[in-house]
Order: sequence, then structure tokens, then C-alpha cells
Amino acid sequence: MMIPTSPTGPNATNTANTADATLSKAQLAHQWIRARITDGSFSPGYRLVLGQIARELGVSTVPVREAIRLLEAEGLVTFERNIGAQVAMLDATEYVYTMQTLGLVEGYATALSAPRLDAATRGRARLINAEMADCLDHFDPVSFTRLNRDFHSALFEACPNAHILDLVHRGWSRLGTLRESTFSFVPGRAHESVAEHDALLDLIESGADPLQVELAARNHRLATLDAFLARQHPPVST
Repeated sequence: MMIPTSPTGPNATNTANTADATLSKAQLAHQWIRARITDGSFSPGYRLVLGQIARELGVSTVPVREAIRLLEAEGLVTFERNIGAQVAMLDATEYVYTMQTLGLVEGYATALSAPRLDAATRGRARLINAEMADCLDHFDPVSFTRLNRDFHSALFEACPNAHILDLVHRGWSRLGTLRESTFSFVPGRAHESVAEHDALLDLIESGADPLQVELAARNHRLATLDAFLARQHPPVST
């Protein structure tokens, strides 16, 4: 059996450049599609039409097809016969595990961060939560989720334990990969969330015991999870 060799001569550079260009376009397409899955623009079940995406990006369908293969390997895209590529549905089990873990580490990070939050940071968190409250009348789950992350980031980013903070970032990143806003499933939870944010800020500003802050932040996270689970498995009427 002959082993193919790399091309040589004047065409070698052109071949390499073509390969690099194709890879670059595939990466561009991958990042573009992934970002829209993460921010909710491409919701679960959304059909990914190669030609349409290629036109949007100004590339051929080849790098788009490669990007979709990569996303399929990451579990963000599924391929069904006679349907084609579409955004994968939410993995409920992974979501539950991620929220449970994030509740623990984010609660602790918030408690460690609380004494370090200056008035400006607390004020910024209040303004973000006020903006979230303004969103409730014309509810947009994607925008609400973005503001929700900004709010919690303001409270935990001052955590002095870099290892704990890294775990929190990983948890939020995992939620982004799961890409689904819980508030899309349980929009009624958004009103409660805003109220709980105010209560958490009140605790921090009053200099409450760190354990009290930790439990408030943890229970806030788990209340969202409980609302999601209740929607997934509603009680049976008797």
C-alpha cells in the first residue's frame, strides 16, 4: 500500500493555503452557529439549513457542514434522516446536575465575595435588577437571562478563592453550552427571581452572617431548578 505524500513544488503552497482557509472558515462558522445556540437565537429544534447559513456568512456550504459536524460531536446539534441538522433539545439531566453544583459553589463564592463588595458594585447590581424588573412586562427570556448573569457576576466576582471562582465560571459556561434559558420554560419564575435578588442584596448590604448569604444565594439557584422540575413533571391530580 502506498502512503500518500505531501504535495511539493509550486502547487504545495496553494494547497496548504486552501486547507488553512477552509479550516478558518469552518472555525468561523462553528463559532457563529455556536454563539447563536448559546444565546438562544437558535432554540432547541431549530433547523440548521446549510445553504442559508452559508449565504449569511458569505462562504460555501463545505465549511458550514464541517462546523455542524463539530457541533454534533459537542452534543449541541443532532442530525435526523429526512430532517437534517437541528439544534439539540435540552439535556434535562445535565441541566439538573449543573444547577445543583452551581448552587453550591456560587452560593459559597457569593458569601466570600459579599464583604468585599463596595457601594458602587452593589449599586450596579441594584440597577441590573431594576432593568430585569422592567423586562417583566415585555418578557424576553434571552435578555432576562443575560441580565441575570450580569447580576450574579457582580456579586460573586470579588470572591478571593480563585479555585471556587473557577468552578463558578465553569458552571455558568456549562449553562451556556446547555444554551437553554430556564425562564423560557418557567417565565413566572422571573418575577420571583427579581424579588429574591433584592432580598439577597438586602442581606449583603446589612452585613448579614456569611452562612445566611450563602444559603440565600444557594436557595435562589435551587428554587429556579425546582420550578423547572415542576414544569417537567407536574403533579398528578387526584
